[in-house]
Amino acid sequence: MTPVLVDTRTPEPKRFIAGATGDWEVIIGLEVHAQVTSKAKLFSGASTKFGAEANSNVSLVDAAMPGMLPVINEECVAQAVRTGLGMKAKINLRSVFDRKNYFYPDLPQGYQISQFKDPIVGEGIVNISVGPDKKGNFEEVEIGVERLHLEQDAGKSMHDQHPTMSFVDLNRTGIALMEVVSKPDMRSSDEAKAYVTKLRTIVRYLGTCDGNMDQGSMRVDVNVSVRRPGGEFGTRCEIKNMNSIRFIGQAIEYEARRQIAILEDGGKIDQETRLFDPVKGETRSMRSKEDAHDYRYFPDPDLLPLVFTQEYVDELAKDLPELPDEITARLVGDVGLSAYDASIIVSEKAIVDYFDAVAKGRDGKLAANWIINNLLGKLNEVSTTIDASPVKPDQIGGIVDLIKEGTISGKIAKDLFEIIWEEGGDPAAIVEERGMKQVTDTGAIEAAVDEVIAANPDKAQQAVEKPNLAGWFVGQVMKATGGKANPQAVQALVRQKLGIE
Repeated sequence: MTPVLVDTRTPEPKRFIAGATGDWEVIIGLEVHAQVTSKAKLFSGASTKFGAEANSNVSLVDAAMPGMLPVINEECVAQAVRTGLGMKAKINLRSVFDRKNYFYPDLPQGYQISQFKDPIVGEGIVNISVGPDKKGNFEEVEIGVERLHLEQDAGKSMHDQHPTMSFVDLNRTGIALMEVVSKPDMRSSDEAKAYVTKLRTIVRYLGTCDGNMDQGSMRVDVNVSVRRPGGEFGTRCEIKNMNSIRFIGQAIEYEARRQIAILEDGGKIDQETRLFDPVKGETRSMRSKEDAHDYRYFPDPDLLPLVFTQEYVDELAKDLPELPDEITARLVGDVGLSAYDASIIVSEKAIVDYFDAVAKGRDGKLAANWIINNLLGKLNEVSTTIDASPVKPDQIGGIVDLIKEGTISGKIAKDLFEIIWEEGGDPAAIVEERGMKQVTDTGAIEAAVDEVIAANPDKAQQAVEKPNLAGWFVGQVMKATGGKANPQAVQALVRQKLGIE
């Protein structure tokens, strides 16, 4: 489905691309195909399980056997409505399925059942955050959604199985797709990547699509054109079947520059479909771009219009989970996290659930700091997910409690985390058994400070003129006490003993 070309954004100089003859603006619209999370296909009872043996998940309907009629899967309809609600979109109580006619070996019917003039979901909004910039700030951008419609997926042609023949796997044929068509509101590759990331996060929170791009569960067609700032829309080219957010960014950057070079050389852009070659980092022509009339859409005679009530929509809306924008507002407004820290927590629902379990009744900022910098860092190091973490929320919570109580210092806490990662156990019990409590006895700390200063008289003298040297003394005291001394007490005593105001 082609995005409707209505410009809704004012040109901003920082988004312009400098060409040989002046500035250019890139215009981007995306068509995201998201596979509906459902055990059965859109119009048949065949399984949607990924990775099954080729042609094993194929019903007579999927194979287009004579006399076979489609029957709508109600769960797929509900999933589309939930997704529309998650995008704050208009839900159309009446929609129509159409036949989109084209011929290809992996399309047994010779047409795809889709929606054209009357989709199940109308206009909506996806709010994205672009950044952070060098100062850690994010730019909030509103991207319009033109529509969401339901359609069947096609099969898969395999050209690398035999030297002279191609094979067809129909397992994917008939699987329900939600095609989310954006308005041409994006003006940079960063915005496009942020949009796909946000949309994938939304459907994962809703449970309407697993968003696994590497398995083909989410694929993106990228429409790119360029124009002089504020001018008329240029001729667009579509880059098909992108399944990597990183590659989407690379494809947009290359395609924009390719089009600019052609136009500045006096040429014109041909409307066409292109493919992205990730090895060469460039797009190449695939075929001339079809328009809607080329597909000869008409209402599918085997399917009645899809009609449901507002009460049905309201019931689905009641059960929606807390969504990313709402959680971000809570974390920033109520917990006091920075926009950057909130974006990391919200990136996956499993991380939000983990954070909520840790932060309940505790210091939310400290909990977030430990999850982001220690737990997620360690999980990334060993390439595993938070669901598989050996350190559970109650254990991170226990570490946070010990820090807040002053029982352990930050340095001891890191050592404690490593012990729990390797061995498990209750944080408080480990601290007690292994004598890991920080030293808060002022007399003992003062003795250690006196000893370090006495051993370094030259540096002590220099510290009077260069107060920053106090940090060196603090480090030496912490080292002498095995990291167990209370850092705040050490710092205060060092400055007092050195006579630093």
